[in-house]
Amino acid sequence: MTGTERVRNVILGKPVDRQPIYGWVSANLSEQISEKWGSVAAFEDAYEFDAAHIFGVPDTFVRPLIEKIQAENEEFTPDLIVDEPVFTDPDREEDYDYMRREIAFHKERGRFCYVQAPGFFEHFNGIFGIENHLLYLAMYPDELNELYAKQAEWTVHFIDHCVAAGVDMIHFSDDWGSQNNLLFSPKTWWELIYPHMKKVVDHAHACGVFASLHSDGCVEKVVDGIAKLGLDVVHPWQESAGMSYDLYLNNYADKFAILGGVCVQSALGILPQPQLEAEIRRVFGLLKGKRWICCTTHFVQDHCSIEDLTFAYDLIYKLARE
Repeated sequence: MTGTERVRNVILGKPVDRQPIYGWVSANLSEQISEKWGSVAAFEDAYEFDAAHIFGVPDTFVRPLIEKIQAENEEFTPDLIVDEPVFTDPDREEDYDYMRREIAFHKERGRFCYVQAPGFFEHFNGIFGIENHLLYLAMYPDELNELYAKQAEWTVHFIDHCVAAGVDMIHFSDDWGSQNNLLFSPKTWWELIYPHMKKVVDHAHACGVFASLHSDGCVEKVVDGIAKLGLDVVHPWQESAGMSYDLYLNNYADKFAILGGVCVQSALGILPQPQLEAEIRRVFGLLKGKRWICCTTHFVQDHCSIEDLTFAYDLIYKLARE
């Protein structure tokens, strides 16, 4: 089986020859990995990663215009940009050159390729700031609804280009959770997030590719909504934020797959190696054979030593094949 076949089968709940493995290892440890392995690509090849997370896609916002409006106003609020041309042209072919090269590189290795796409709440945090954005959900719901709708239109075009480039899945990044609850009310989620997320998820499916969600934190109060969206994969299903695997296995394992299991907040780079081994074995004991792609719950942090990273992936490589 190729990595693409393996990941696809797990998502669909079909048999595989082994558990697929992956990891968000490069953002903070590229230098350390390259020093030991020669390159991040060599590390990924050595552990036979089954997937590739593609970044480097076009920016959604016209940054100079955003910065101009910010500079001209004491407070930068949604009403100031709702009628302004703040979204970039999503159809500039040259903006997808890097993505095409990355997909070609990983497809030569048989990997399942998924491309990061902007969510809604998380993405606008980048221009408003998360605290302001939380306030604006209550103060400017109509304006945000219109901005989210415009972004959804942008994302539909973006998805078309990704599909043409050969991706297997669109990965919507939209952090909704804190360590023990949603960042906003379920009512807000259903009214302002769900309709626009539904549009882009449905478009991905209409184009013949999977759709996945990345959301940190506890999103338990809207998991039924996540299932209703039709998402195929959820990352990370954060156990350290109160999202128990029992909840997933007993209620949602027939609805979607999960990507994660190797926690960067409570295990990898945190625990001594004997406890790290016990934790990885525990998770494999719970999830092996299920609709699970073994992966880190987020980017491995720079306090994780290369020795601990290697120790973890030596064990993951072994357990996936037992």
